[in-house]
Amino acid sequence: MVIELKGRRIPDVDYFDRVRIRLKDGTILEGVLLPKPETSREDIVIVKLPNGYNVGISIERIEDIQVIEKGSVKTEPIPIGQFVRGEAGTLPRVRLVATGGTIMSKVDYVTGAVYPSFSLEDLYALYPELRGVASLELLNLMAMFSEDFTPETWAKIAETAYKAFQDGVTGVVVLHGTDTMHYTAAALAFALRNAPGPVVLVGSQRSSDRPSSDAFENLLSAVLTCVKAPFAESVVVMHYTTNDGVIAVHRGTKVRKMHTSRRDAFISINAEPIAFVYPQKMELEVRTSHYIPRGSIETMVLENRFDTRVALVKFYPGMDPEIIHYLIDKGYHGIVIEGTGFGHVRKELLDPIKRAIENGIPVVIASQTIFGRVNLNVYRRGVELLRIGVIPAEDMHPETAFVKLCWVLGKTRDLEEVRKLMLTPIAFEINPRTEPHHYVQKLELEQAK
Repeated sequence: MVIELKGRRIPDVDYFDRVRIRLKDGTILEGVLLPKPETSREDIVIVKLPNGYNVGISIERIEDIQVIEKGSVKTEPIPIGQFVRGEAGTLPRVRLVATGGTIMSKVDYVTGAVYPSFSLEDLYALYPELRGVASLELLNLMAMFSEDFTPETWAKIAETAYKAFQDGVTGVVVLHGTDTMHYTAAALAFALRNAPGPVVLVGSQRSSDRPSSDAFENLLSAVLTCVKAPFAESVVVMHYTTNDGVIAVHRGTKVRKMHTSRRDAFISINAEPIAFVYPQKMELEVRTSHYIPRGSIETMVLENRFDTRVALVKFYPGMDPEIIHYLIDKGYHGIVIEGTGFGHVRKELLDPIKRAIENGIPVVIASQTIFGRVNLNVYRRGVELLRIGVIPAEDMHPETAFVKLCWVLGKTRDLEEVRKLMLTPIAFEINPRTEPHHYVQKLELEQAK
């Protein structure tokens, strides 16, 4: 790294060096020189001060920089695609597939930077209990923010899990950022079925070295689920409450992130968790007899083609009909609309929705209330929507309806076949009826605490 001050080049300063900076006003600052984020201005340097705060300093204000101590932090990234197989033994094999996210990161409190921790040695150092549960394997598939995922990413993860089961593993753990984890979980539920074991998505709200981290119990519970679960479904394993001790196993088609920062951010929608893990006891409790059992390599099905030309649109008061016309004109293949209540939209949207369907574009109506069930037979507007051919999402929450439509359109563009598949339960995404206690269960839990 080279810094220029008043035309003078300072070539011997590197990131993570401890430096002394003298400003033009005589102020002296000491700290660790940090890499700049992609969004940072070019004409500043960032320094972590001894009190732990990071400050940005304009180069124009700097008179001189001296290196006090050369840094020793390694910044080279772990190569994408690296695979490490654990020690052979009698324990079940579980493959961890890293895609990014907080769960595989830790903070260096000298530099303030967050680093991926992708070695088995690091995992066992952080989670020594894992040694007695499974023989771990680790694949660094990608390092992406989950908001950058696309349907093609879902397809790649599904194929990776498929190949892992072909290789003989008992279960697959996908280490994933939490923000779009429920989308990926639903996608894997449709794309990979009747596998020899579960595909467990797991993340954390706080990095592994923080005292309040949820990473340890979440990851341990994910591996325990791979080993002990009788089911072979796509599931999300995360804290059930803000406290430690109980980890929920949510069905991938029924789970949703419902809070920005709480450790119990994930909740099953219109359903209950299919199991709970008690990591301190190393126990898994299955809460339902309705699940897809473990299959075999022979029964495993991979259907991981997703249509990328599907839109998810939230209805709002005064919504411009041109939005639907725009999607039609831009060649979208499917539209999911989050309607109000039972699944309603304003009357001005009826004509563009009808135009979409007449142009071979399926329109699915979900409810933005999240909980409950779409019912287009109660009020006049719903009946009007049914008459022009919309598809009700039943009790799927909008994100699952969106993912399923992407998957269905990857198989067929025939409207009647699309309707049939959207209304056919594939991976427990549609319940025959919505139970009242599914809504109040979490509220009662919070009140009991």
